[in-house]
Amino acid sequence: MLLRRILLMKFLFCMAAFAWLAFSQQYVLGPGDQVSLVVPALAAEFTGKTFRIDGSGNLSLPVAGTVHAGGRTVEAVQDDVKAHLSSVLQTPDVVLNVSEYASQPVSVLGAVTQPGIKQLQGHKTLFEVLSLAGGLRTDAGTTAEITRDLRICPIPLTNATTSSTGQFSVATVKLKNVMNASAENIMIMPGDTVFIPKADVVYAVGSVVKPGGFTIGEDGILSALQIVSLAGGVQRTAAMDKAKILRLVPGSPANRTEVALNIRRLMAGKVPDVLLQPNDILFIPNSGAKSAGFRTIDAIVTVATGLATYGRL
Repeated sequence: MLLRRILLMKFLFCMAAFAWLAFSQQYVLGPGDQVSLVVPALAAEFTGKTFRIDGSGNLSLPVAGTVHAGGRTVEAVQDDVKAHLSSVLQTPDVVLNVSEYASQPVSVLGAVTQPGIKQLQGHKTLFEVLSLAGGLRTDAGTTAEITRDLRICPIPLTNATTSSTGQFSVATVKLKNVMNASAENIMIMPGDTVFIPKADVVYAVGSVVKPGGFTIGEDGILSALQIVSLAGGVQRTAAMDKAKILRLVPGSPANRTEVALNIRRLMAGKVPDVLLQPNDILFIPNSGAKSAGFRTIDAIVTVATGLATYGRL
């Protein structure tokens, strides 16, 4: 109960902080935002009028002309308008206010279908933001990493930490919890960055029914027997006693070492199962002549990494 109250207080503080930032001079303007200006010396041109930032991020204003506003703070654009008006006014007095907020960018990066900058257009949860990005790719990992500017507020999660620079709040959430509408499905704020890392993958190639890459799940464990099962089992012509694991050499990502593996004895329970490491390739050759395309380690690696990846989330 106490934890819930703490998280609720953090959330309310966060919303209040965002409201303050939105109305402050530090709000970052963008396409679709609408502004009004108070210019006492040019009251007829500005009083009671609003101006919308176009798709290119520009404002078209009376007397001042075109002012670029997209991606800039209210304060910076206000100063720019003053500079534009200085040719007709000796000491321009300008106050710029945002009358309608339509630009609320959030960056969604990594293993999503449509990565890039998305517009929140209102309050959105993490799940809704991932939907804006087209959902997860099949090679998506099991977590989402959220980064937020501390000037807005800390991320309202118990595992949130502060970056080494002291400028950002950072938290990692489990995607399974987000999909189940748990407390980790937090509200995303404008300026947030959501990053979905790619899953750790192991590969099965050669004489298996369904060769491909298989993502390692939340438990971080995938054994040789499990990947054989995920690959649909072995083909009848498989040389199960001549299987091998091709494993990256630490510190030398271009090179792999071979680990001999007898799948026949493994399936019979005569030897312990073997835990695979990220990027391992389990290769089971054909019992006949060498298979075309599998004559070298490089050929096996090329085929393996080019196969479809199957998620396990």
